[in-house]
Amino acid sequence: MSDSAEASGCFKKWKYSHHFSFLKQADKNITVLCKLCPGEKKLSAAVNSTSNLLKHLTRQHRRTLLSDPCSSSTDNPAATPAKQAKLDFTLAVQKVSEGEFKKMIAGYIVEEMLPLRTVESPSFRCILNKIPVCGKKAALPDRKTFSTYLDECYADMEMELKGKFESLQYISTTADIWTSHNKSFLGMTAHWIDPSTFVRGHAALACKRVRGRHTYDVIGNEIEQVHSAYGLNSKVTATVTDNGSNFIKAFRMFQKSDSDEESEEDEEVTFTDVEQTLSTESEGQFSLPPHLRCASHTLNLIFHDVEKWLQANESKFIYRSATSKCSAMWTKANRSSVASELVDNFFKKKLIVPISTRWNSFHDALSRITDIPLTELNTVCTQFGIKCFTDREYLFLKEYCIVLKPLTVALDILQGEENCYFGILLPTLEILMSRTLALRDELKLTASLPDVIVKAIKVRFSSMMDNKEALLAAVTLPKFKLRWIREEEKKGMVRAMLTTECHGLSLEDQQHAQDHKKPADSTDDFFSFEDDDCTYSAETEVMEYLKSAGSELGVLSQFPRIKAISLRHNTATPSSAPVERLFSLGNLVLTPRRNRLSSERFERLTLMRYNHFFKNKAAK
Repeated sequence: MSDSAEASGCFKKWKYSHHFSFLKQADKNITVLCKLCPGEKKLSAAVNSTSNLLKHLTRQHRRTLLSDPCSSSTDNPAATPAKQAKLDFTLAVQKVSEGEFKKMIAGYIVEEMLPLRTVESPSFRCILNKIPVCGKKAALPDRKTFSTYLDECYADMEMELKGKFESLQYISTTADIWTSHNKSFLGMTAHWIDPSTFVRGHAALACKRVRGRHTYDVIGNEIEQVHSAYGLNSKVTATVTDNGSNFIKAFRMFQKSDSDEESEEDEEVTFTDVEQTLSTESEGQFSLPPHLRCASHTLNLIFHDVEKWLQANESKFIYRSATSKCSAMWTKANRSSVASELVDNFFKKKLIVPISTRWNSFHDALSRITDIPLTELNTVCTQFGIKCFTDREYLFLKEYCIVLKPLTVALDILQGEENCYFGILLPTLEILMSRTLALRDELKLTASLPDVIVKAIKVRFSSMMDNKEALLAAVTLPKFKLRWIREEEKKGMVRAMLTTECHGLSLEDQQHAQDHKKPADSTDDFFSFEDDDCTYSAETEVMEYLKSAGSELGVLSQFPRIKAISLRHNTATPSSAPVERLFSLGNLVLTPRRNRLSSERFERLTLMRYNHFFKNKAAK
C-alpha cells in the first residue's frame, strides 16, 4: 500500500473527515478540499495532526460544527462558541409584569431601609431602565407616586394580618416606648403558635407616635386601640412589657379581674350625679389583657443586686480597684486610636466596651480581659499608663465571670423569639439557680456570691415561682414536662393542677382541640355519649402525655386537651425583647438625615420592614 493511500485511510477515520475531500499527500503534509466553502477551497494539514482543519471549521463553519451529531464539547472545549452562548443568555431573560416591577422597587427600598428619594436618583433609574417589562413600559415612579403605592401595600399587609389573626385562637403581644430625635413611639408586636404546624409566628402591629407625657392612662388607651384595630381584644392571652411603673400601673388600673365579671350580674342599681360624671374623666372605659413583666429585664436587675452586695461587702475594695482598671482600659481604647491599634496589634482582637442598658455586655467585656494572660495584660497597662492588675484582682475578675456565666446564658435564652415560649421561664430559673450553687466549691474570693444570686432570683421572681399559668406552660412543653422539678411533692401538685385544668376546659377549647383530631366517622358521632368526656379520660391523657417520648411540640397532636392548654399558656414570650428589636430597626429608618419623615410614614416603613412584607411576597 502506498503512502498516499495509507494517509487517505487514516484521514477518513477522523470524525470530521466527511466535511473534506482528500486530494493528495506530499511528504508529511496532505491536501484536502473543503466541501462547505463555496468554490474550491484547498487546505493543507500535517499527516499526524488535523489542528489546521479543525481551526478552519471552528472559525468559518461554527454553526455547522455545532449541529453536527458527531461534535462534542468534551472532545474539543475550544469549539464552544462565545457568540452562541451570549445569544442563548439573551433569549433566556424573562420579562416581568408591571406589578412585579413595582414590587421589586418597593421591596428593595423597604428591605434596605433606603430613603424614598432613591426612586428619583438618576443612577437608580439607569438600573431600572435595563429591566425588561412586559408590554409598554410605564414611566418610572416619582417620590409622590411611589409613596402612594407604598400606602396601598401597607393596607394589603394590614388585611393579611387581620385575616391571619381571625384564624387564630390565642395571641400574645409585647409593648414598649422608645424615644428618638425628641419623638416618642409606642411599639407593639404580636406572637402566636400555629395550631397545626406548631411554628412560632410574629409580626409588628404598631410603632405609633405618642405625644405628651407617658402616663398610665395614655399608655393603656394606646394599647387598647392597637388591639381593637386588629380585633385582638378577646384573643390576647397576655401582654409583655418591661418593669416601668407607668406600664405596671396601666395594667393594674385597666385590667379586668375575674371578681369584676362575677359582680356585674349582682351589682345593685345606684344613682349618681350626671353633671359630675360628665365633667370628670371616667376610668375603666376599656380593659387590658393580663400583664407579664419582662423576665430578661428582671434578670438585669439582679446584676444591680449583686453590685450592691459587692459594694457593701468586705470584697468592695478589690471589686472597685479591679473594675476601675478595666474601665480605664475601655476608656483609653475607645477614645484613642493609637491605644486601639496597640490593643489590636498586641492581642489580635479588640476590647469590648460595655453598654449600660445591657448587663451581658459588661460580662462579655470582663471575659475578654480575663481571657488575656496576666503578663500580657499588664504589659499593655504599662504602655497605657494604667496601674497593673495584681494577682488577687485578676483572680477576682476570673471568678466573677465564672459565677455570672450561667446568668448570661439564661438571659440569652429568655431573649429568644423563634423557639422561645413562656413555659421556658421556670425551668430556666431552676437550672440557673442549681448551676450557680454548684460553683461554690470552685471559688475562693467570691464563695458567697452564688448564694446572693440565688436569693436575688427568688426575691425578684417570687410571684412567678408558684404562678399557675407559668407552671402549666412549663409542664405542657414536651421538652420539659416534670423533669425540671426536683421535689416529688411539687411534681404531684403540678400533675394534679394539669388534670384539673383538663377537666375545666371550656366548651370552646374542647371544640378547638377536637378540630385537630382525626375526622371521625358519622356513625361514631351518632353513638357518642356524654360519659365519653369523663374524669378518667382526662387523667389518662395526662398520664400518657407524661410518659410519652419526644421533645418536639408535634407530640401534642396526640393529646388534644394538653395541646389546648399549651397553646393558651405558651403563646406569650418570656421577655419584651422582640419589641426592642423593632426599635432597633426604627433607629435605622429614622436617621438624623431623615428626621423630617412623618410619623405615619415612619411607622409604615418600619412595620413593613420588620414583617418582611415584600420578601415574603417574593417567596410566595
